[in-house]
Amino acid sequence: MKKIKQAFSVAGYNFRQWHRNPRVVITFVLAFILCFLLSNKVVLFARRYGTTTQLLEPFIWTFGDSDSILLASLLLVFLFSDMPFLSSGTPFYLMRTSRSVWLIGQAIYIVGATSLYLLFVMLSTAFVCMENSFIGNLWSPTAVMLGFSDAGKAIAVPAAQKAMEMVTPYECAANILLLMLLYSLLMAFIMLLFHLWKGQLAGMVSVFGFSLFGFLLSPDTIKTMLKLSEQESYVANIIVGWVSPLNHATFHMHNFGYDNLPRMGDTLVIFALLIALCFGISLMLVRNYSFIFTGTEGNT
Repeated sequence: MKKIKQAFSVAGYNFRQWHRNPRVVITFVLAFILCFLLSNKVVLFARRYGTTTQLLEPFIWTFGDSDSILLASLLLVFLFSDMPFLSSGTPFYLMRTSRSVWLIGQAIYIVGATSLYLLFVMLSTAFVCMENSFIGNLWSPTAVMLGFSDAGKAIAVPAAQKAMEMVTPYECAANILLLMLLYSLLMAFIMLLFHLWKGQLAGMVSVFGFSLFGFLLSPDTIKTMLKLSEQESYVANIIVGWVSPLNHATFHMHNFGYDNLPRMGDTLVIFALLIALCFGISLMLVRNYSFIFTGTEGNT
C-alpha cells in the first residue's frame, strides 16, 4: 500500500507541473484547433441540408478515421516531450522510493494525462456542434445521410453503415475513445521505452517511426502503391487490419459479423499485451538508467 501511495504521489507531482506550463497550454490549444478543423465539415454539412446531429457524432465521424487519430495522437508527443519527466522533485522521490515505483508513477501519469487529453478532444468536438445538436442516444438525420448515401464519401467522413446498424452513438463514441486511448498509450510507452534505452532523440524518432508505420499500412495507401485489384484489396485490407496498430485503433476497421477483421475484443487484448510488454521492458531498463538533472551535480 505504501508503494502504491508513493507511485500516485509521483504522478500527482507531475500533474502539479502543469500549472502555468506553456507546453501544456499549447498542446490543448492545438488540440482544440485540430478538432475544430476536422469536425467543422460535418457541422457545415448539417447546416447545408438543414439537419441536426447527435452531440457526439462529430467526434465519431472525425475520429473514426485513421488519419485524424494519427494527428491527434501526435500532439501528445509535444505534451510528453520531457519524458521521462525529470524535474527538481525527481531526486527527492528516488531517495525515498525505488526506481521501479518511480517509473510506475510515471506510467500512472501517462495514463491519466492521455485520458484527460482525449476527453478534452471529445468535448471539443461536442462544443463545436452543440448549437445544432441533441443529446438523445439516437443516430441523427445527418448520420443517416452520411452513412447510407455517397454524401459521406464526398466529404471524406467515414460513416460506416455496419457500425450504425450495430451500436448506438454513445456506445460508438465510447469504443472510439477507448481505441484512441489504447493507441495513444502504446505510442507513449514506446516513446518511454526508447528514451530509457537510447535517449531522448531515440524516443522521439521511435514515435514518428511508429506513426509512419501506421500511415503507410493504411488500406488506401497499400491499394494505390501496389495497384491491387478489388479481390487483392480485400485480402490486403484484412491483413493490414490485423498488423497495423493504427488500423486497430480505427473503429470501422473491426469485424461486425461481415468479414475477417479483428473484433473489438481482439484489439483490446493486442493493445494490452503490447503496452504491458513495453512497460515491462522499461522497468528493466530503468535499473541502469543514468538520471541527469540540469542544475544539479552528478548523476543518480
